[in-house]
Amino acid sequence: MPNVVFHRNGETFVGEVKENTNLVVRAGIRQFPYPNFLYGCGMGKCGKCASLIIKGGEHLPEPNWKEKKRLGARIDQGYRLACQLWLTHDVELSQEATPLVDVVAPAGSAVGRP
Repeated sequence: MPNVVFHRNGETFVGEVKENTNLVVRAGIRQFPYPNFLYGCGMGKCGKCASLIIKGGEHLPEPNWKEKKRLGARIDQGYRLACQLWLTHDVELSQEATPLVDVVAPAGSAVGRP
């Protein structure tokens, strides 16, 4: 089972997840990394779950079209949209930097509560 090391707001959170797990889905059902994980639409549109991949990126699939459209050149800096990633290996990621969001989630949408 993959181990996840997650950094946010100067804190580090560590947890083990089932193989083929999506962190946004887990946070949405109040499992690790909830309540510390920032997320929004879960569909690759809002960018609130943008995370810097520190370790384990070599095990992730190539960025899909949603990530390329939303993140642009930030992909080259190591950013990925967590909502688009299903984890099969250990990973370390961070949401320390300012969120990469330049749109506001629609009223009534599910938005992570940090």
